[in-house]
Amino acid sequence: MELRLARPDELDAIGEITLAAYDEFMGGPEEGYRDELADASGRFHDAELWVAARDGELLGTVAYCPPGSPWRELARDDEGEFRMLAVHPRGRGRGVGQALAELCERRAREHGATAMVLSSLPGMASAHRVYGRLGYTRAPDRDWDPAPGVHLVAFVKELA
Repeated sequence: MELRLARPDELDAIGEITLAAYDEFMGGPEEGYRDELADASGRFHDAELWVAARDGELLGTVAYCPPGSPWRELARDDEGEFRMLAVHPRGRGRGVGQALAELCERRAREHGATAMVLSSLPGMASAHRVYGRLGYTRAPDRDWDPAPGVHLVAFVKELA
């Protein structure tokens, strides 16, 4: 599997992958989040937008939010954060999500972070299992509501 920074000509495909990954969780108050999920261009310009590809096919994406990125929502000064980890349904079960999360952890360590934080929709049980395998624990005190009716749960991991 190849992990690399996204290219400008891939932004539409990345938006589609992100929407496909989150589609089953949309339909309620989260529906308004679709535009943000599709906006790969914003993540490309204001964060580090990474992709996972195999045999030339994009399977997943994540936005690592380095210090100073406007995409950071939960991270404190000594923490890293990633957002919108998305694996296309046809790429699930192949280690794509784990590889992208570990990449973000490496980037955070390179920026001097001592912990990694992320937020997730409560129903994303398969993603939560991946986070658990990687050593993330729930941080209920950092749960938050970015929009009316939309609740996100927080996870944190100490980085060695």
